[in-house]
Amino acid sequence: MELLKKLRRLNAKFEQLNQQLSDPEYLKNREKIIELSRERSELLEIIKIYNLYEETLKNIGGNKELIDAGGDKELVEMAEEELKDLETKKEKLEEGIKFLLLPKDPNDNKNIIMEIRAGTGGEEAALFAGDLLRMYTRYSELKGWKVELIDINDTGIGGIREATISISGSQVYSNLKFESGVHRVQRVPATEANGRVHTSAASVAILPEAEDVQVDIQPNDLRIDIFRSGGAGGQNVNKVETAVRITHLPTGIVVQCQDERSQLKNRLKAMKVLRARIYDLKLSEQVGEISAQRKLMVGSGDRSDKIRTYNYPQNRITDHRIGLTVYNLSNIIEGELDELIEQIKIADRTEKLQATNEF
Repeated sequence: MELLKKLRRLNAKFEQLNQQLSDPEYLKNREKIIELSRERSELLEIIKIYNLYEETLKNIGGNKELIDAGGDKELVEMAEEELKDLETKKEKLEEGIKFLLLPKDPNDNKNIIMEIRAGTGGEEAALFAGDLLRMYTRYSELKGWKVELIDINDTGIGGIREATISISGSQVYSNLKFESGVHRVQRVPATEANGRVHTSAASVAILPEAEDVQVDIQPNDLRIDIFRSGGAGGQNVNKVETAVRITHLPTGIVVQCQDERSQLKNRLKAMKVLRARIYDLKLSEQVGEISAQRKLMVGSGDRSDKIRTYNYPQNRITDHRIGLTVYNLSNIIEGELDELIEQIKIADRTEKLQATNEF
């Protein structure tokens, strides 16, 4: 059985790591200990389920032997009944194991750059983009993550034309990577005198932060412009040229940051966004190659796709990728996204599991 063979190989690796972590020779090397501890931690969950699986297989074998041997009728009947429960438990454990054995996304533990832009719908679209920014900021606060504003173009009445923020913490990309796409809102705008429901949209882009080693940016490939910041921020912001706009000539990507009073800080933030965008461009090319062979419903990464509709009159939110509709929009827009995100994650794992022939 291929699944059991793979589990036993992982268990042998786990036991080897335990031995290495107690070896005095390894204890002298702090970096090695950190590396071994990380490897062990990654295997811990699957090994716990593997031990339950082995125990279940052993019990199934014991019950089958008892049934085959015959003997006391009442005892055989009890063994047959218990065998049914054990077979059900075995199937559930196998499903859980297969999920855990799916390839991990190497970006899952990365911090992110989030870009939100108002789409069709004029001022109402800008107000909705502002609502999305608040929703994700609130969600990040509930998760204990750090949110940092990089750039914002607001309308002055609560809406935003576009905003760029960074979010850092544990498993940020893992939780937010499926938020990329077009978000549509249906509601009565505050300016609508006749009470008619309008439809507007905003787009969200989630970019995993890239390390310097992952993206090679040559200084000669950059055009850097310094200009005076606009908007809120105090008199000093508007009097001194601190805002930075960076153009990456090979790709045509343009980023800017004007949130900080320091030109250096704005430049560092802008470079962080530029690295993320170039890295995301590379990832999109890889996803495109995969999608040419197999289109993943949830994780296609196509930001032109309409992924979700927020219907205010009915307090309804629908995720179109997985066909999920829930009636708690008022809570979700306040940042309570966990349940919705978990359902999307489950759909993604299920889809990937069905697409693989490994097991």
